[in-house]
Amino acid sequence: MFQSKKVRGYRNMLGKTQKQMGKELGISEQSYCNKEKGRVPFKDSEKMIFKTLLLPLFPDIKLEDIFF
Repeated sequence: MFQSKKVRGYRNMLGKTQKQMGKELGISEQSYCNKEKGRVPFKDSEKMIFKTLLLPLFPDIKLEDIFF
């Protein structure tokens, strides 16, 4: 099951707003917000971008750590 608090927590660790994360993923702030709240699923490509952003902080992080 998708854990929106985990995604929000990782976004906060990156020091980014929902608007900034939307820009990183190539989507609107509203689209990002809906994804972070679990209303709409993240695309696989968006998950990979999110993971790539986290690698400098967490070199061994897996998609499962972020989204499941």
